[in-house]
Amino acid sequence: MTRLLALMEQYRDRPMDFADATLVLVAEETGQRQILTLDSDFLFYRIHNRDSFEIISVD
Repeated sequence: MTRLLALMEQYRDRPMDFADATLVLVAEETGQRQILTLDSDFLFYRIHNRDSFEIISVD
C-alpha cells in the first residue's frame, strides 16, 4: 500500500488514480511492460521510475 500511495503522490500532477497505480505496481512486480489502454497517462508513467510502458495498439 505504501508504494501505491508513493506512486499517486509522484504523479499527482496527472493525477494518478488507485487503479493506474495498481497497474504500475503490477508492472514493477512482474516486469511486464505491455499494456492495452486508452489512457494516455501511461505514456508518462514509468516502471521503477525509468522504464516506459509499451502501449498495445487497438487499430
